[in-house]
Amino acid sequence: MTAISKKTKRYPSDLTDEEWERIAPLMPAPGRTGRPREVEFREVVNAVRYLVRSGCGWRMLPVHFGPWRTIYGWFRELARRFLFQTIHDVELMLDRERSGREASPTAAVVDSQSVKAPHAETRGYDAGKKIVGRKRHIAVDTDGRLLMVHLTPADISDSAGAQMILDAIRKRWPWVKHLFADGAYDRLKLMDKAAYLDFVLEIIRRSQEQAGLQVLPRRWVVERTFGWMMRWRRLVRDYERRTDVSIAMIHVAMGGILIRRNAHP
Repeated sequence: MTAISKKTKRYPSDLTDEEWERIAPLMPAPGRTGRPREVEFREVVNAVRYLVRSGCGWRMLPVHFGPWRTIYGWFRELARRFLFQTIHDVELMLDRERSGREASPTAAVVDSQSVKAPHAETRGYDAGKKIVGRKRHIAVDTDGRLLMVHLTPADISDSAGAQMILDAIRKRWPWVKHLFADGAYDRLKLMDKAAYLDFVLEIIRRSQEQAGLQVLPRRWVVERTFGWMMRWRRLVRDYERRTDVSIAMIHVAMGGILIRRNAHP
């Protein structure tokens, strides 16, 4: 990490030259007509990564990134084009190939996380975690790489949230056949939908004989993914009003991890 930090311009969250070369071809091309574009996309991405990593507000961005309204406007435009999701998915497949796996996964682990969302348009109360906010329903591959994320009010059950992401998993990752989950997902409606979409849903249960912390096979990787998210301080709580903006923030964070891993193996 020390060697990588020496390659960044100002902050540890800045893109190195190697990282920028990987994502530069995915940036929008300039328009054929109109005023020449003055914004530098590398600085826009650096600013967004700084915001998600540090947890600061838009108005508190350092001035050398440029006007915060310009950064925010381009962030919303790039999120609308699903650019951060595209970068994340491309780097995910490249990282899988680099580790000797097939680009598209065949198995996934599903779980959820409730976080406080003080400014969300719609919120719910998770009675189990005693949290008012949103719930993040995610699916990861067996190494912990994020495959799918869906946001709901926190009062939506785990099994109901999982039903919402099964269709999306089938469309984006068609080779996924096997799903691992904990006992909260052992529900008849979810099992029926999984069977209808040709998924095999395996419930990993805790041992009743063993007390204390248990590291369950295939289950611990999703908890590690949540831990990776919590290192990006903007994700410790859900500060966004809109769910699409919040999902873009998650892809910025998880994509940043994969970009750095691939550019500096």
